Amino acid sequence: MKLLKTTVMALAIAFGQNLQAQALKVPAPSPAQTIKQAFALSDITIDYSRPSAKGRVVFGDLVPFGKIWRTGANNATKITFGEDVKVEGQDVKAGTYAIYSIPNKDSWDIMLYKDLNMGGDVSAYKKEDEVLRFVVKPAALNEKVETFAIQVTDITSNSANVEMVWEKTRVAFKVRADIDAKIMKAIETNVVKDNRPYYQAARYYYENDKDLILAGQWADKAVEANPKAYWVVLLKAKIQLKAGDKKGAATTAQQVITLAKEDKNDDYVKMGQEIIDASKK
Repeated sequence: MKLLKTTVMALAIAFGQNLQAQALKVPAPSPAQTIKQAFALSDITIDYSRPSAKGRVVFGDLVPFGKIWRTGANNATKITFGEDVKVEGQDVKAGTYAIYSIPNKDSWDIMLYKDLNMGGDVSAYKKEDEVLRFVVKPAALNEKVETFAIQVTDITSNSANVEMVWEKTRVAFKVRADIDAKIMKAIETNVVKDNRPYYQAARYYYENDKDLILAGQWADKAVEANPKAYWVVLLKAKIQLKAGDKKGAATTAQQVITLAKEDKNDDYVKMGQEIIDASKK
């Protein structure tokens, strides 16, 4: 009986200690981060872990020059392209890839890798599993970045930079998406058949220097469908100004100001006034 009591008590203590261990949560030394950036007609998603310098010299020491790096901490960094893209001018299919790199003082090799199971152990790296390898130049930063960071910057309708910064080093590579043909086909299919995404079609034509006469016609139809939508009226004014119709642009911009004031939207009042000012030049 005494032995049974001792055994039960030991199990209870062990169980309690196990529960305490499971309940204890501490900050990760290299916390994970996922960023998802809308880009072109889909998204760019990046999953990675963020080590910190902690007083150490990073590139050339903690991360040796001339050796393959997992481009972060823990597992390899992964990037997902939601559509076919060009990375530094080279075709890359939609999908998920690991990012490995070889930092050097004056250049970096960056590799997109198809084996997603290798993780952070670069000893098993195989060159034949590279989807793409390219070389970029690092840039020096004026201020130190303590924690490794990846972000998508300089975003346009069809291009963006994937930028990596740590310590006093910045490295970036260009991503492009050939979306014009897809959008033009969609406009032809939807707008021409009168399914009425007039605002979106007019904005795309305006922003990409296409037929401004047609863009103006679609803007007129968009305004007709929603005459109090001052953001739609503003687009019409922008198209008129770009097409050289300064008088028409000023008149339309005044409508923007009137509608925006009714809705107490000072931002659009300001944008309407900017078009009026530009039409006087």
